[in-house]
Amino acid sequence: MQSKTEKTWFITGASKGLGLSLVKQLLQKGQKVAATSRNVAQLIDAAGTDIANFLPLYADLADDASVKEAINAAQKAFGSLDVLINNAGYGIGGSFEELTDAEIRAAFNVNVFGTINTIRHALPHMRRQQNGHIINISSIAGFAAATGWAPYAATKFAVTGLTEVLADDVKAFGIKAVLVAPGAFRTSFLTDDSLALPENPIAAYEDIRASHNRYRAMDGTQAGDPEKAAAVMIAAGFDENPPVHLFLGTDAYNRALTKIDSLTKELEANKHTSFSTDY
Repeated sequence: MQSKTEKTWFITGASKGLGLSLVKQLLQKGQKVAATSRNVAQLIDAAGTDIANFLPLYADLADDASVKEAINAAQKAFGSLDVLINNAGYGIGGSFEELTDAEIRAAFNVNVFGTINTIRHALPHMRRQQNGHIINISSIAGFAAATGWAPYAATKFAVTGLTEVLADDVKAFGIKAVLVAPGAFRTSFLTDDSLALPENPIAAYEDIRASHNRYRAMDGTQAGDPEKAAAVMIAAGFDENPPVHLFLGTDAYNRALTKIDSLTKELEANKHTSFSTDY
């Protein structure tokens, strides 16, 4: 089946950063774009007004009913749902001892359950079409995590795992699933609006504090260009045979390679022990 030249795209977390770059580039290409935010006024102001192919939508990604309403609105407005990009998310750092149950669950609600909710309600439309792309934005932290970011890594490892299996689960319907694992990109990710750190840090966790300080000092100087990342993801949405894993940024590539090498060495070093547990 040939790829459609005009598609309907559904993008979450679209009022700033990478999500906004995706919206603007797609609209410039004449694509139909449904985009969600918890602040629709900010989304409209950022993306522009009076655009025929643009449908700004409110969605609380942690609320399954809210997500279903937004997905159905996009389908009704444009008549199809071709590419879902799960972009919304935020960072959370700290040790599990420092963070409250509410802080950790809030991250899972957006980063994991928000992703699951959109997939759940997009799939019936895509199955009927026998075509579609689901692009889930994880992070290099969902493959090779760093000190001090265990809760964030937990959410992104979940997105990594569910996307890998999803790719197999839906391929019989002509649906593609792509996992995007970016490194550090020059977005608002490291600002106070997007990054949650413990309200009651424990002084003993010196390595975690040092890691957080290094990352926050990086804000505004990250090597990754979000406009280039958006262009790559848009290309994946048109690709009939996209990769399941798409690492973006030299830092993501290098961290992934280091993790693979380390894991290979560890596997081989403990091969005898692994084999010893068989009957």
